[in-house]
Amino acid sequence: MKFGAQIPGNNTTWDAMVAVAKTMDAGRWESAWTFDHFVPPLAFMDESGDCLEGWMALAGLGAVTTRLRLGTVVTGNTYRNPALLAKMTATLDAMTGGRAILGIGAAWHVREHEAYGWDFPSIKERSDRLEEACELIRALFRADGPVNFQGKYYRLDNAPFAPRHTGPNPIPIMVGGGGEKRTLRTLAKFGDILNVGGSPEDFARKVDILNQHCADVGRDPSEITKTAFSVLVLQDDEAKAEGLRERFAPNAAPEDRRRNMTIGNAEHIVGVLRRYQEAGADGAIFQSIPNNPRLYERINDEILAAFD
Repeated sequence: MKFGAQIPGNNTTWDAMVAVAKTMDAGRWESAWTFDHFVPPLAFMDESGDCLEGWMALAGLGAVTTRLRLGTVVTGNTYRNPALLAKMTATLDAMTGGRAILGIGAAWHVREHEAYGWDFPSIKERSDRLEEACELIRALFRADGPVNFQGKYYRLDNAPFAPRHTGPNPIPIMVGGGGEKRTLRTLAKFGDILNVGGSPEDFARKVDILNQHCADVGRDPSEITKTAFSVLVLQDDEAKAEGLRERFAPNAAPEDRRRNMTIGNAEHIVGVLRRYQEAGADGAIFQSIPNNPRLYERINDEILAAFD
């Protein structure tokens, strides 16, 4: 398995994000990610705290690392025109020697849409827009010349697009989210990376659904990398670990929380990750790890090393 982490951009400092990214770059980590939010996104977070813009931060992290793949988990499609987003990603790819990944989703955080005056369409329209955006971006990433595109929401008129990618392969597109009817079908048609949360059993079910969508659209499912998105807290005190599990999953049964969540000591977390691996995961992307380089070193040495 390969592992990445979403470096928190809220209630932190730029220096702290850089220190974590450099620590990851020197270790076993495969990828580093930012989020695409403009206010801290979870209900228990202080909305007035600092919240660094994800794409600007990602470009900065690219400048201070040499090896890590770089992306957002995930860019909200409602925030930017998809052709602009494709150009931003290609620029990051050129700046970092081919290390960019485009993560994109339909967007969900209504509060920041309200705060900044952005439209927040219905879930159907957001899903329609996401599918159309992924089709347009994939066309730009893979075209040999100017691209024409006529959709309901987005258009290209003989649009030139360069650079497209630095390495031999097109920039991969991660379609974030596990919506079974629309999001996973959009991934099957236009994406390259699956990233979903839930238990290992939930993950296996999503992979089965993705495989069926691939069969329906004529796509080889082996072309799509499967990754789990999981809160990770390395906590040696079991009582404290259970308190944290309850905080993140208050409606789950205690035994289910313990069995399925990557919160606990290193042995426990490795065991849960093995179950994700058995469920078909090629890797995992962790969230909610504080910006503490020593903690990232511990995770590297005590958890990631178990998968060498």
